[in-house]
Amino acid sequence: MNFEYLSIAEEKITNTPMLVNLISYRTRQLNSGARPMVKKDHPEMDNHDLVLKEIAEGLLTAEMTYTQEEAEVPGLDFDASILL
Repeated sequence: MNFEYLSIAEEKITNTPMLVNLISYRTRQLNSGARPMVKKDHPEMDNHDLVLKEIAEGLLTAEMTYTQEEAEVPGLDFDASILL
């Protein structure tokens, strides 16, 4: 694993579970034959390193969106949106 690309990816996507899911999903796409958005640094570069490089170069991003209803948790007597 390329730790340089990993540290840059962690800076760009700070939500660790989202980062793991994004890497997993994109790696499965590459393993199934999808074309990478970046060139390999060397011929033996693994697909998960390619995904980290895509994230590090800003070609692959993630976004979380939610509605006000999703922010409201039943049973709480205060506005749960302050927890997000």
